[in-house]
Parts: sequence; C-alpha cells; structure tokens
Amino acid sequence: MQRRQLLLSGIAAAAAMPSFAQQRPIRLIVPYAPGGPIDVTARLLAERVKESLGTIIIDNKPGGGGNIGADAVAKAAPDGMTIGIAATATHAINPWLFTKMPYDAARDFTAITQMVRVPNVLVVNAETAARLKINTLADLIAYAKANPGKLNYGSGGNGSAGHLAGEMFKRDAGIFAVHIPYNGGNPAQLALLSGQVDFNFDNLATAAPNIRAGKLKALAVTTLQRSPMLPDVPPVADTLKGFSIDTWWGLVGPAGMQHDVVQRMNQAFVAALRSPEVKTRFASLLAEPVPTMPEAFAAFMHAELAKYEKVVKASGAKVD
Repeated sequence: MQRRQLLLSGIAAAAAMPSFAQQRPIRLIVPYAPGGPIDVTARLLAERVKESLGTIIIDNKPGGGGNIGADAVAKAAPDGMTIGIAATATHAINPWLFTKMPYDAARDFTAITQMVRVPNVLVVNAETAARLKINTLADLIAYAKANPGKLNYGSGGNGSAGHLAGEMFKRDAGIFAVHIPYNGGNPAQLALLSGQVDFNFDNLATAAPNIRAGKLKALAVTTLQRSPMLPDVPPVADTLKGFSIDTWWGLVGPAGMQHDVVQRMNQAFVAALRSPEVKTRFASLLAEPVPTMPEAFAAFMHAELAKYEKVVKASGAKVD
C-alpha cells in the first residue's frame, strides 16, 4: 500500500510540473550563418524565454539566400517544437526573385511575432557629395535629373535589398542611375568608400561607423519615420511620399500550428522583446524591437510580399 501511495504521489508531482519541462527542446531554425545580426538576436531571445518555454536550441541552416532554412521550417511538424526566422529575403523578396521556390511564403507558415526592424540608409561618398554640392535628398534627385546617367549606385548583388531599394528610389524619383552589383554588401560598401560608385542603400548597422567617421554622408533613412538611431536624418518618405523599404525579421512556425500554442509563444517572445535588457542589446545592433500579435505580423508579411512583387519584377532581377 505504501509503495502504491508513493507511486501515485510521484505521478501527481510530475503532472504538476510545467508543461515545457516535459518537452524536448524547441528548435529555432535560423536560415543564415552564425554570428550575424539575425543569429545574435535569435540567441538572445531564446535565452530570455527559457523560463516560460523551456530550452530553445538554435539550428543554423544557411544557403539558398535563406530558402534552405525557411523550407525546413515549412516542412516541420506543426506541433510547436520547430519554429524559425522569417526575414525580408525569405518571405518577401525570394518568392519573386527565384524561378523555383521550395515553399509557399504566403501559405506554408504560421506567424508568431515580428522581432526586429533595421532601417536602411541612403548614403553618398562624402567627397562626392562635397564636390557635387549634394547636401540633401532633394539635391541628389535634382543632380540626377540634370545629369541623366551620370550617377551610379552599388549593391550586394542583383535582387539584394540594396538593389531593390535603388530601383524603387529611381522609379519614385523619376531618375536614372546605373546599378553596379557586387558580390556582397562589404565589397559594395568598399566601392562606395573608394568613390567607384556614388551612392548606396545600405543597412544602417553596416553604414553607421563610416557615417560617424565622416566618410559617408547620410541623406535619408528608408523607414516611414525618422530612426531613433539616426534622429537627425530625415526619411526618404519626406521627399517621396510613401517610400518605405527596410530590413525586418520575425518568428514563424509551420502552417497548422494550434492557436493556443501560438498564443503562448507570442506572449513569451513579446515579453522578451519589451524587456529593457533586450532593447538595450538590440540598440547596440542598431535594431528596433517590433513585438506584434500573430495576426498583425501575418498581415505585415502579406503586405511586404505584395510590395516586393512589383519591385522585383520592375528590377528584372532573377535567380535560376
């Protein structure tokens, strides 16, 4: 009898334990290599939600412009044990850039929350700006209209965020500038610093050190409002109404996840994103936390997918 009572009491105690303690670790797939901003922010959040969700293991699956990792999320069981990062490239640009996609960005995922927004910034080589007397975005547009084809801009490659931002800018401003693609963001920035190209749309986190050093002149940020990281620089939208193109990423799971599981994850990650420690750490990466409800993030990704369809098709960029 005593042995039976001990057994029953043990079962009762186990039943009272938090549910995450009985689960295997949650896998969070990052579709990019370790060490970058997306990987760093994912690891930071995984640590912050450990008490509410249990252990989260980061699984880096780079390749295919992010498609390999995103596809692994899409193909996982919708049991809440595998989630992943959705980013501008994987869920807005790639579906229009790649001839063949292994997943459907609109249907194969469950939105959990947006994580981060990082502004892009239109930067001009400081010496070029001084020589051409370009001090504002309006000055750049006026020079380009008066000197068609004389300006060029660099990017990290055909179909990259910098390329598409440049094409959007040319379209909205009614100007022409030659696009020069490089093999990655770093070579594109080096080309700008050396004066091989006149302007770039660069990630703020990458461009900031050279802006502070006076080597690059920031003319405008690409968010609709001013960025708290660069408060003295106006948005492109002040000159070209509605212009908005920035870098973002967030958390998704496979399609078909249960509503209560999604809500539990959303609450945990949103609380982490709102914590002062996370805000401070993200600020050091020049990234702004953007906690949202699942429905809001789903609507946002849908709108981004539609926006980039026009931009990518207009650019003519394609990856076979």
